[in-house]
Amino acid sequence: MSRTFKCLLLIIVVIGAFLLLMPTKVRPVAWTPQPAPSLSSGIYAENQRLKDVERVGAADIDGPEALLLENDMLITGLHDGRLIRTSLDGKTRKVLADTGGRPLGLARHPNGLLVIADAVKGLLSLDAQGRLVALTTEAGGVPFGFTDDVAIDKPGHYAYFSDASSRFGYGHDGEAVLEHGGDGRLLRYDFQTGKTSVVLDKLEFANGVTLGPDDAYVLVNETGAYRISRYWLNGPKAGTHDLFIDNLPGLPDNLSFNGHDRFWVALYAPRNALLDGTAAHPFVRKMIVRAMTVLPKPVEKRGFVLGLDLEGKVIANLQDDSNDNYSPITTVREYGDWLYFGSLKAQNMARLPLSKALQ
Repeated sequence: MSRTFKCLLLIIVVIGAFLLLMPTKVRPVAWTPQPAPSLSSGIYAENQRLKDVERVGAADIDGPEALLLENDMLITGLHDGRLIRTSLDGKTRKVLADTGGRPLGLARHPNGLLVIADAVKGLLSLDAQGRLVALTTEAGGVPFGFTDDVAIDKPGHYAYFSDASSRFGYGHDGEAVLEHGGDGRLLRYDFQTGKTSVVLDKLEFANGVTLGPDDAYVLVNETGAYRISRYWLNGPKAGTHDLFIDNLPGLPDNLSFNGHDRFWVALYAPRNALLDGTAAHPFVRKMIVRAMTVLPKPVEKRGFVLGLDLEGKVIANLQDDSNDNYSPITTVREYGDWLYFGSLKAQNMARLPLSKALQ
Protein backbone atom coordinates (compact mmCIF):
# COMPACT_ATOMS: atom_id res chain seq x y z
CA MET A 1 0.00 0.00 0.00
CA SER A 2 1.55 3.31 -1.11
CA ARG A 3 2.07 6.24 1.24
CA THR A 4 -0.23 8.39 -0.92
CA PHE A 5 -3.04 5.86 -0.65
CA LYS A 6 -2.58 5.61 3.13
CA CYS A 7 -2.76 9.39 3.46
CA LEU A 8 -5.90 9.51 1.33
CA LEU A 9 -7.49 6.75 3.38
CA LEU A 10 -6.62 8.57 6.61
CA ILE A 11 -8.20 11.77 5.31
CA ILE A 12 -11.38 9.89 4.39
CA VAL A 13 -11.51 8.28 7.84
CA VAL A 14 -11.01 11.63 9.59
CA ILE A 15 -13.69 13.35 7.51
CA GLY A 16 -16.08 10.45 8.05
CA ALA A 17 -15.48 10.48 11.80
CA PHE A 18 -16.04 14.25 11.87
CA LEU A 19 -19.37 14.01 10.00
CA LEU A 20 -20.56 11.06 12.08
CA LEU A 21 -19.25 11.76 15.56
CA MET A 22 -18.60 15.47 16.17
CA PRO A 23 -20.77 16.55 19.13
CA THR A 24 -23.73 18.79 18.28
CA LYS A 25 -26.80 19.88 20.20
CA VAL A 26 -28.92 19.71 17.04
CA ARG A 27 -31.52 16.93 17.13
CA PRO A 28 -33.13 16.95 13.67
CA VAL A 29 -36.82 16.08 13.42
CA ALA A 30 -38.06 14.34 10.28
CA TRP A 31 -40.63 16.21 8.18
CA THR A 32 -41.84 16.32 4.60
CA PRO A 33 -41.98 19.71 2.88
CA GLN A 34 -44.19 20.24 -0.14
CA PRO A 35 -42.37 20.38 -3.49
CA ALA A 36 -40.82 23.81 -3.88
CA PRO A 37 -42.67 26.14 -6.28
CA SER A 38 -41.01 26.81 -9.61
CA LEU A 39 -38.79 29.87 -10.04
CA SER A 40 -38.64 29.41 -13.80
CA SER A 41 -42.33 30.10 -14.46
CA GLY A 42 -45.55 31.03 -12.70
CA ILE A 43 -46.13 33.57 -9.95
CA TYR A 44 -42.59 33.21 -8.56
CA ALA A 45 -40.77 33.37 -11.91
CA GLU A 46 -37.25 34.82 -11.79
CA ASN A 47 -36.86 38.48 -12.70
CA GLN A 48 -34.57 41.46 -12.15
CA ARG A 49 -37.07 43.93 -10.69
CA LEU A 50 -34.83 44.63 -7.68
CA LYS A 51 -31.76 45.32 -9.80
CA ASP A 52 -32.15 49.11 -9.72
CA VAL A 53 -32.64 49.59 -5.98
CA GLU A 54 -31.17 52.79 -4.57
CA ARG A 55 -28.83 52.54 -1.59
CA VAL A 56 -29.93 54.93 1.17
CA GLY A 57 -28.92 55.91 4.68
CA ALA A 58 -25.52 55.58 6.29
CA ALA A 59 -23.01 53.50 4.35
CA ASP A 60 -20.51 50.98 5.70
CA ILE A 61 -22.77 49.92 8.56
CA ASP A 62 -23.07 46.28 9.53
CA GLY A 63 -26.40 44.51 9.15
CA PRO A 64 -29.19 47.13 9.22
CA GLU A 65 -31.96 44.54 9.58
CA ALA A 66 -34.93 46.38 11.08
CA LEU A 67 -35.92 49.82 9.89
CA LEU A 68 -38.35 52.61 10.61
CA LEU A 69 -38.76 55.78 8.53
CA GLU A 70 -39.70 58.82 10.61
CA ASN A 71 -39.51 62.42 9.39
CA ASP A 72 -37.32 61.38 6.44
CA MET A 73 -34.87 59.73 8.82
CA LEU A 74 -34.19 55.99 8.97
CA ILE A 75 -33.83 54.18 12.29
CA THR A 76 -32.14 50.79 12.32
CA GLY A 77 -30.27 48.34 14.54
CA LEU A 78 -26.78 47.06 13.78
CA HIS A 79 -24.80 43.89 14.36
CA ASP A 80 -22.72 45.51 17.11
CA GLY A 81 -25.82 46.36 19.18
CA ARG A 82 -26.14 50.03 18.27
CA LEU A 83 -29.39 51.71 17.30
CA ILE A 84 -28.80 54.58 14.89
CA ARG A 85 -30.79 57.29 13.13
CA THR A 86 -29.56 58.30 9.69
CA SER A 87 -30.66 60.72 6.99
CA LEU A 88 -31.58 59.22 3.63
CA ASP A 89 -28.45 60.69 2.04
CA GLY A 90 -26.29 59.20 4.81
CA LYS A 91 -24.69 62.52 5.71
CA THR A 92 -26.32 62.70 9.15
CA ARG A 93 -25.97 59.86 11.62
CA LYS A 94 -26.68 59.62 15.34
CA VAL A 95 -26.33 56.73 17.77
CA LEU A 96 -29.52 56.46 19.82
CA ALA A 97 -28.43 53.63 22.12
CA ASP A 98 -26.36 50.50 22.41
CA THR A 99 -28.34 47.49 23.59
CA GLY A 100 -25.28 45.31 24.07
CA GLY A 101 -27.10 42.65 22.06
CA ARG A 102 -28.47 42.45 18.52
CA PRO A 103 -31.55 44.60 17.74
CA LEU A 104 -33.59 42.88 15.03
CA GLY A 105 -37.10 44.34 15.24
CA LEU A 106 -38.37 47.87 15.84
CA ALA A 107 -41.81 49.35 16.50
CA ARG A 108 -42.98 52.74 17.75
CA HIS A 109 -45.45 52.77 20.64
CA PRO A 110 -48.21 55.44 20.53
CA ASN A 111 -46.66 57.03 23.66
CA GLY A 112 -43.37 57.59 21.83
CA LEU A 113 -41.37 54.65 23.18
CA LEU A 114 -39.21 52.81 20.68
CA VAL A 115 -39.77 49.10 21.31
CA ILE A 116 -36.95 46.77 20.30
CA ALA A 117 -36.88 43.03 19.71
CA ASP A 118 -33.29 42.23 20.60
CA ALA A 119 -32.11 38.72 19.77
CA VAL A 120 -29.88 38.60 22.84
CA LYS A 121 -31.50 40.92 25.40
CA GLY A 122 -35.23 40.26 24.87
CA LEU A 123 -37.94 42.88 24.42
CA LEU A 124 -36.63 46.36 25.24
CA SER A 125 -37.86 49.95 25.19
CA LEU A 126 -36.02 53.20 24.58
CA ASP A 127 -37.49 56.53 25.68
CA ALA A 128 -36.81 60.05 24.43
CA GLN A 129 -34.14 60.55 27.10
CA GLY A 130 -32.17 57.56 25.85
CA ARG A 131 -33.11 55.28 28.75
CA LEU A 132 -33.06 51.63 27.77
CA VAL A 133 -35.34 49.29 29.74
CA ALA A 134 -35.80 45.51 29.52
CA LEU A 135 -39.55 44.89 29.30
CA THR A 136 -39.51 41.09 29.32
CA THR A 137 -37.08 38.22 28.87
CA GLU A 138 -39.20 35.08 29.38
CA ALA A 139 -42.69 33.66 29.06
CA GLY A 140 -44.21 30.66 30.81
CA GLY A 141 -40.95 30.07 32.64
CA VAL A 142 -39.02 29.68 29.37
CA PRO A 143 -36.39 32.37 28.64
CA PHE A 144 -36.31 33.85 25.17
CA GLY A 145 -33.58 32.34 23.04
CA PHE A 146 -33.82 34.51 19.94
CA THR A 147 -36.16 37.52 20.18
CA ASP A 148 -36.78 38.47 16.57
CA ASP A 149 -39.52 40.95 15.56
CA VAL A 150 -42.23 43.07 17.14
CA ALA A 151 -45.49 44.85 16.24
CA ILE A 152 -47.68 47.03 18.49
CA ASP A 153 -51.45 47.33 18.28
CA LYS A 154 -53.07 50.70 17.61
CA PRO A 155 -54.17 51.42 21.24
CA GLY A 156 -50.67 50.58 22.49
CA HIS A 157 -52.03 47.89 24.80
CA TYR A 158 -50.03 44.95 23.47
CA ALA A 159 -46.76 44.22 21.75
CA TYR A 160 -46.80 41.05 19.68
CA PHE A 161 -43.34 39.62 19.16
CA SER A 162 -41.54 36.44 18.22
CA ASP A 163 -39.03 34.20 19.94
CA ALA A 164 -37.56 32.42 16.92
CA SER A 165 -36.12 29.57 18.97
CA SER A 166 -35.90 28.83 22.67
CA ARG A 167 -33.02 26.39 22.04
CA PHE A 168 -30.80 28.27 19.60
CA GLY A 169 -29.57 31.82 20.04
CA TYR A 170 -28.62 34.52 17.58
CA GLY A 171 -26.11 33.32 14.99
CA HIS A 172 -27.43 29.76 15.14
CA ASP A 173 -30.45 30.19 12.90
CA GLY A 174 -29.12 27.55 10.50
CA GLU A 175 -29.03 24.92 13.22
CA ALA A 176 -32.53 25.85 14.38
CA VAL A 177 -33.98 25.61 10.88
CA LEU A 178 -32.22 22.31 10.23
CA GLU A 179 -33.42 20.82 13.50
CA HIS A 180 -37.05 21.72 12.70
CA GLY A 181 -37.88 21.22 16.35
CA GLY A 182 -40.85 23.60 16.58
CA ASP A 183 -39.48 25.60 19.52
CA GLY A 184 -40.47 29.03 18.19
CA ARG A 185 -43.20 31.13 19.81
CA LEU A 186 -45.47 34.09 19.12
CA LEU A 187 -45.75 36.14 22.31
CA ARG A 188 -47.74 39.07 23.67
CA TYR A 189 -46.51 41.70 26.12
CA ASP A 190 -49.11 43.70 28.06
CA PHE A 191 -47.89 47.27 28.60
CA GLN A 192 -50.44 47.81 31.39
CA THR A 193 -49.64 44.76 33.51
CA GLY A 194 -46.08 44.01 32.38
CA LYS A 195 -47.06 40.37 31.83
CA THR A 196 -46.01 38.24 28.87
CA SER A 197 -48.17 35.42 27.51
CA VAL A 198 -47.74 32.80 24.82
CA VAL A 199 -50.07 33.29 21.86
CA LEU A 200 -48.78 30.43 19.68
CA ASP A 201 -46.08 27.85 20.30
CA LYS A 202 -44.52 24.97 18.37
CA LEU A 203 -43.61 27.31 15.51
CA GLU A 204 -40.81 26.52 13.07
CA PHE A 205 -38.40 29.40 13.68
CA ALA A 206 -40.88 32.19 14.44
CA ASN A 207 -39.62 35.28 12.63
CA GLY A 208 -41.36 38.37 11.27
CA VAL A 209 -44.52 39.67 12.97
CA THR A 210 -47.17 42.15 11.84
CA LEU A 211 -50.77 43.02 12.64
CA GLY A 212 -53.50 42.97 10.00
CA PRO A 213 -56.33 45.43 9.26
CA ASP A 214 -58.00 46.82 12.39
CA ASP A 215 -55.77 44.54 14.48
CA ALA A 216 -58.12 41.69 13.62
CA TYR A 217 -55.25 39.21 13.44
CA VAL A 218 -51.51 38.90 13.78
CA LEU A 219 -49.25 37.20 11.25
CA VAL A 220 -46.00 35.42 12.05
CA ASN A 221 -43.48 34.01 9.60
CA GLU A 222 -42.33 30.42 10.14
CA THR A 223 -39.00 30.48 8.36
CA GLY A 224 -38.30 26.77 8.80
CA ALA A 225 -41.65 25.71 7.33
CA TYR A 226 -41.83 28.22 4.42
CA ARG A 227 -45.17 29.63 5.56
CA ILE A 228 -46.98 32.47 7.32
CA SER A 229 -49.34 31.59 10.16
CA ARG A 230 -52.24 33.77 11.29
CA TYR A 231 -53.74 34.10 14.77
CA TRP A 232 -57.15 35.75 15.02
CA LEU A 233 -57.52 38.39 17.72
CA ASN A 234 -61.06 39.61 17.05
CA GLY A 235 -64.29 38.45 15.46
CA PRO A 236 -65.85 34.97 15.26
CA LYS A 237 -62.46 33.29 14.74
CA ALA A 238 -60.82 34.97 17.75
CA GLY A 239 -58.48 32.60 19.57
CA THR A 240 -57.98 30.33 16.57
CA HIS A 241 -55.17 30.15 14.04
CA ASP A 242 -54.74 29.12 10.42
CA LEU A 243 -52.32 29.49 7.53
CA PHE A 244 -52.23 32.81 5.69
CA ILE A 245 -49.97 31.45 2.92
CA ASP A 246 -48.11 28.17 2.65
CA ASN A 247 -45.32 26.61 0.58
CA LEU A 248 -43.39 29.81 -0.11
CA PRO A 249 -40.49 29.67 -2.60
CA GLY A 250 -37.96 30.83 -0.01
CA LEU A 251 -37.25 31.35 3.67
CA PRO A 252 -39.53 34.13 4.96
CA ASP A 253 -37.79 36.55 7.29
CA ASN A 254 -39.62 39.75 8.26
CA LEU A 255 -42.98 41.01 7.06
CA SER A 256 -44.93 44.24 7.30
CA PHE A 257 -48.38 45.73 6.61
CA ASN A 258 -48.87 49.03 4.77
CA GLY A 259 -51.92 49.81 6.90
CA HIS A 260 -54.38 49.48 4.05
CA ASP A 261 -54.29 46.63 1.59
CA ARG A 262 -50.83 45.03 1.28
CA PHE A 263 -48.38 42.89 3.18
CA TRP A 264 -44.71 42.68 2.22
CA VAL A 265 -42.56 39.62 2.90
CA ALA A 266 -38.76 39.52 2.76
CA LEU A 267 -37.35 36.14 1.72
CA TYR A 268 -33.86 35.54 3.06
CA ALA A 269 -33.04 33.19 0.18
CA PRO A 270 -34.73 30.72 -2.17
CA ARG A 271 -35.30 27.22 -0.88
CA ASN A 272 -32.44 24.76 -1.09
CA ALA A 273 -32.96 21.42 -2.84
CA LEU A 274 -30.43 19.67 -0.57
CA LEU A 275 -32.20 20.79 2.62
CA ASP A 276 -35.65 19.92 1.29
CA GLY A 277 -34.41 16.60 -0.04
CA THR A 278 -32.95 15.55 3.31
CA ALA A 279 -35.87 16.81 5.42
CA ALA A 280 -37.09 13.26 6.05
CA HIS A 281 -33.61 12.02 7.01
CA PRO A 282 -32.52 13.36 10.42
CA PHE A 283 -29.24 11.41 10.38
CA VAL A 284 -28.16 13.04 7.12
CA ARG A 285 -29.23 16.48 8.33
CA LYS A 286 -27.11 16.06 11.45
CA MET A 287 -24.11 15.45 9.19
CA ILE A 288 -25.01 18.60 7.26
CA VAL A 289 -25.02 20.54 10.54
CA ARG A 290 -21.52 19.28 11.29
CA ALA A 291 -20.32 20.13 7.78
CA MET A 292 -21.72 23.67 8.14
CA THR A 293 -19.28 24.35 10.98
CA VAL A 294 -16.41 24.37 8.47
CA LEU A 295 -18.15 24.95 5.10
CA PRO A 296 -20.24 27.90 3.89
CA LYS A 297 -23.98 27.58 4.34
CA PRO A 298 -25.69 26.49 1.11
CA VAL A 299 -27.56 29.78 0.71
CA GLU A 300 -28.13 31.39 -2.68
CA LYS A 301 -27.36 35.13 -2.87
CA ARG A 302 -30.58 36.57 -4.26
CA GLY A 303 -32.70 39.59 -3.42
CA PHE A 304 -36.26 38.31 -3.00
CA VAL A 305 -39.44 40.11 -1.86
CA LEU A 306 -43.13 39.25 -2.20
CA GLY A 307 -46.20 41.45 -1.94
CA LEU A 308 -49.44 39.83 -0.70
CA ASP A 309 -53.02 41.05 -0.68
CA LEU A 310 -55.35 40.72 2.30
CA GLU A 311 -56.25 37.18 1.24
CA GLY A 312 -52.65 36.00 1.09
CA LYS A 313 -52.48 36.06 -2.71
CA VAL A 314 -49.22 37.08 -4.38
CA ILE A 315 -49.51 40.51 -6.04
CA ALA A 316 -45.82 41.35 -6.40
CA ASN A 317 -42.74 39.22 -7.06
CA LEU A 318 -39.45 41.13 -6.85
CA GLN A 319 -36.11 39.45 -7.40
CA ASP A 320 -32.50 40.03 -8.38
CA ASP A 321 -29.86 37.32 -8.70
CA SER A 322 -27.17 39.49 -10.30
CA ASN A 323 -23.67 39.45 -8.81
CA ASP A 324 -23.98 42.85 -7.13
CA ASN A 325 -27.52 42.43 -5.85
CA TYR A 326 -28.80 43.84 -2.57
CA SER A 327 -29.20 40.75 -0.41
CA PRO A 328 -30.16 39.07 1.74
CA ILE A 329 -33.23 41.27 2.09
CA THR A 330 -34.57 40.58 5.55
CA THR A 331 -36.90 43.55 6.09
CA VAL A 332 -39.25 45.38 3.73
CA ARG A 333 -41.53 48.32 4.59
CA GLU A 334 -43.76 50.54 2.49
CA TYR A 335 -43.56 54.27 3.20
CA GLY A 336 -45.30 56.71 0.88
CA ASP A 337 -44.13 56.24 -2.70
CA TRP A 338 -41.24 53.96 -1.77
CA LEU A 339 -40.50 50.44 -0.68
CA TYR A 340 -37.60 50.31 1.80
CA PHE A 341 -35.32 47.33 2.44
CA GLY A 342 -33.11 46.29 5.32
CA SER A 343 -30.63 43.45 5.49
CA LEU A 344 -29.08 41.26 8.15
CA LYS A 345 -25.73 41.33 6.37
CA ALA A 346 -25.56 44.26 3.94
CA GLN A 347 -23.63 47.46 4.58
CA ASN A 348 -26.49 49.87 3.90
CA MET A 349 -30.24 50.08 3.38
CA ALA A 350 -32.05 50.43 0.06
CA ARG A 351 -35.31 51.49 -1.56
CA LEU A 352 -37.32 51.09 -4.76
CA PRO A 353 -40.15 53.27 -6.11
CA LEU A 354 -43.44 51.66 -5.18
CA SER A 355 -44.69 52.17 -8.73
CA LYS A 356 -41.94 49.84 -9.99
CA ALA A 357 -42.64 47.28 -7.29
CA LEU A 358 -46.31 47.10 -8.26
CA GLN A 359 -45.89 47.04 -12.04
